[in-house]
Amino acid sequence: MDKYKILYRLLHILTEFKKIKVEVGNNYERDRALFRGLCNQCLDLSGIDKEFYTLQDMLLSQEREEKGVVDVQTLLFKNGIAHYYGDITTLKVDAIVNAANDQYLGCFFPCHDCIDNVIMSSGGFQMRNELFSLKKEKDYDKKEVKVTKGYNLPCKYVFHIAGPIVSYKVTEKQIGELRNCYIYCLEQAKSLKLNSIAFCCISTGEYNFPNKTACDVAVDTVKMWLSKNDGNLKVIFDTFTELDKELYDEKLREKN
Repeated sequence: MDKYKILYRLLHILTEFKKIKVEVGNNYERDRALFRGLCNQCLDLSGIDKEFYTLQDMLLSQEREEKGVVDVQTLLFKNGIAHYYGDITTLKVDAIVNAANDQYLGCFFPCHDCIDNVIMSSGGFQMRNELFSLKKEKDYDKKEVKVTKGYNLPCKYVFHIAGPIVSYKVTEKQIGELRNCYIYCLEQAKSLKLNSIAFCCISTGEYNFPNKTACDVAVDTVKMWLSKNDGNLKVIFDTFTELDKELYDEKLREKN
């Protein structure tokens, strides 16, 4: 089934489930954004036609192949670290890190361009279901990193972690909190015996952490952790803006 037919069937199932009426079929891009936006606003799809997930997975897998998949093993690593400039949802890696909000249920703003929304929308609604289920576990609050499967992403896992929010001027406390985000994720990767993990630029987007300081914290923390831990864990810093690309390129050229 081609993705046009898949999308319109998905919209029929979803709008019928939500008991709303919308006009679809006139413009694919508009209808695709509508589907994403409606999913973003849903917390629970319990009781929806099971065909929804089958079709959703078909659509997302087709889109994944269209975007292309980048095997991190093909990247150039130096001392266990590589830099990739591009879409983190295209990386074939053991785990990617999602800069989540403190509710850990994904972004609810329709088609928002934050990384949380992009990752959840590309992974599929099963990811939100799993995060919702994790909240019911007794030791939930003790888990600094919420781990889900990658589902329709090319990664095995997604590590969801909420970084510090900077309102005015970054503080030493917030720098320490950001440093801990990287350490928690690295320790989680070690616990799961993973071989690779890709970090986004935690807290630099909607959370307003200064890009240069965040870059310094990320690289210095990862280098320090790798120097103290034996193993084969490879770390990828993924950047998506020209500013962050330049900052990480420059930082990673520095000698240890």
